[in-house]
Amino acid sequence: MTAEYKVHGDVAVITLNNPPVNGLGYDTRIGITNGLALANADAAVKSIVLTGAGKAFSGGADIREFGTPKALQDPNLLSVILAVENSAKPVVAAVHSVAMGGGLELALGCHYRIAAPGCNVALPEVKLGLIPGAGGTQRLPRVLGVEAALNMIVSGEPVKSELLASLPGQKLFDKMAASPGSLAEEALALAREVAAKHADGSALPLVRNLPCKHPLGDAYFQFARNMVGGMSKNFPAPLKCVDAVEAATTKKFDEGMQFEREIFINLMWTPECRALRHIFQAERAASKIPDVPSDTPVRDIKAVAVIGAGTMGGGITMNFLNAGIPVKMLEMKQEALDRGIATIRKNYEAQVKKGKLKADKYEQRMALLSTTLDYNDLKDADMVIEAVFEDMGVKEAVFKKLDEVMKPGAILASNTSTLDVNKIASFTKRPEDVVGLHFFSPANVMKLLEVVRGAKTAKDVMATVMGVGKKIKKTAVVSGVCDGFIGNRMIEQYGRQGGFLLDEGCTPAQVDKAIEKFGFAMGPFRMGDLAGNDIGWAIRKRRYQEKPGMKYSKTADLLCEKGRFGQKTGAGWYDYVAGKRDAIPNQEVVEMIEAHRKSLGITPRKISDEEIVQRLVFSLVNEAAHILEEGIASKASDIDMVYIMGYGFPVYRGGPMLYADQVGLFNVVQAMNRFAKNPLDDAKFWQPAPLLARLVAEGKTFN
Repeated sequence: MTAEYKVHGDVAVITLNNPPVNGLGYDTRIGITNGLALANADAAVKSIVLTGAGKAFSGGADIREFGTPKALQDPNLLSVILAVENSAKPVVAAVHSVAMGGGLELALGCHYRIAAPGCNVALPEVKLGLIPGAGGTQRLPRVLGVEAALNMIVSGEPVKSELLASLPGQKLFDKMAASPGSLAEEALALAREVAAKHADGSALPLVRNLPCKHPLGDAYFQFARNMVGGMSKNFPAPLKCVDAVEAATTKKFDEGMQFEREIFINLMWTPECRALRHIFQAERAASKIPDVPSDTPVRDIKAVAVIGAGTMGGGITMNFLNAGIPVKMLEMKQEALDRGIATIRKNYEAQVKKGKLKADKYEQRMALLSTTLDYNDLKDADMVIEAVFEDMGVKEAVFKKLDEVMKPGAILASNTSTLDVNKIASFTKRPEDVVGLHFFSPANVMKLLEVVRGAKTAKDVMATVMGVGKKIKKTAVVSGVCDGFIGNRMIEQYGRQGGFLLDEGCTPAQVDKAIEKFGFAMGPFRMGDLAGNDIGWAIRKRRYQEKPGMKYSKTADLLCEKGRFGQKTGAGWYDYVAGKRDAIPNQEVVEMIEAHRKSLGITPRKISDEEIVQRLVFSLVNEAAHILEEGIASKASDIDMVYIMGYGFPVYRGGPMLYADQVGLFNVVQAMNRFAKNPLDDAKFWQPAPLLARLVAEGKTFN
């Protein structure tokens, strides 16, 4: 049963029981309406309590029903709320832990509400590209006031029940329970109290009947639109939230409900909403590994060691300190350790200065950090992460040493961004304990963590590191072993296309501007300057030896030969002023590109922004299709998560794979066929990956 019905004397209690958050799926909705019918038919029952089992009142819609007919099957949530309102016997919502989305809307349909302290209350639909669709925009302003309600609806962020209860004039909660533990008892007492109050047949209070006005009316909502519009570029839902809340102040309740519903349904079909819902589901799906069951035993990770105190080592360390996990950091020289600790302190002090971190928390985190120059001091760590120079010889020396000193069962992880994790594992006598943990720079900020599964990596190691990823607040995505894994393997093709575009007539600024207009955080040339152009140069030199037939533009090599490695040298594809990250176009770089183009006998042509975007994005898509075909990634949505969380792909487009689905895979392949005819491009690369060709032939999509 997903909604349990029990009678406690003269009070019926309907308890939502649909783990993990009591989602309002079809069976739960049926359970609520059946419970209401039973209670109203039982003469011994005088009032009803509606609550949730476990760790939530209700988190809202059941995500397992998203996009299925069941989500709309009657009774839908609107029908359930109407049944609650129409109950002849008072219904008390006993709210605790989590009351979000449809869960909060259900509570707002009840006649009375009692809340436990510490409950997270929210209408987070805007984060899925929607507005509340079951009366949230019409009822919440009536109980909280227009401004407080609009702030909650537009942000989608949770607010604690006790804070909401303290707002002047609020009618959201009729009572606050003394503690979470006393909620059930106090809810029964309130139910009996209101039953006695309405024993004379007096009308039950309905939120829909409360007044809803703002003293400044039009002026306030215009101000709200200006503020929200400036912060919600490319996302239509936030401004629609303003429209819907304004309707609560200008229309009759039923008209406002109709207006809200029309907006909700129209938003549901927008590409932005589809993208946000896709990301929501993809992030949860990323944690599931097909052959590693959810009940796989995990290893206990109570202490971590990090090899290397540089930029990556320090950033990785901070993730564990933030999560309350002790870290021992190792370096070869004391000066390197001192520099690493100083950088960590500087990062934390900046957070304290901005008010993002309390001073006592800063000291608590630093107290968890210890350092050493001796590998033997790492022997008790449950997991060690190597973050040393990206060279196989260096990795070999480190892992042979770790194999000697680490205790049995310790997880040995490498932060390699491209190197063969199977080869790294072979340097040890325990390859089952070796895994890749590819953090992205800056490691203490970026959410993505590529978990690279070696051929012999044990299933319990995979289950453990996925859990650790969640604990340190990363989105962990599993990759198989290949050169560059998922993200860097794809970005190489993206970078190659950027080089060909320069050869054919573009400037770096034109390419960057086009893809940034599409929505990327930064274009390929600004990204190269940030990462360091010398890193790409080293990879290309390796490629020239490994894959002598692969075609590359040589323009980036010419740039590196001039020592223009990017922001760290103050000069790359652009010029940089110390202390600033503004990319200033450099005329000498443009002249270098033109001279190289002339030496190749190429006549430059005008290239449209549309072609720039298609070549860059579809190069990602085609390489990703190969990655899926080879089993390096287990699902297309994992690739989307890598690019959303790690490479600045526009969130409102949902990742390269969903974007390709929305463009239409037939159209993607048609464009690729055009690019293959370009003599200056790589015709072999533009042959559609077998998976992509098969999906087009079968009329299917990646997702």
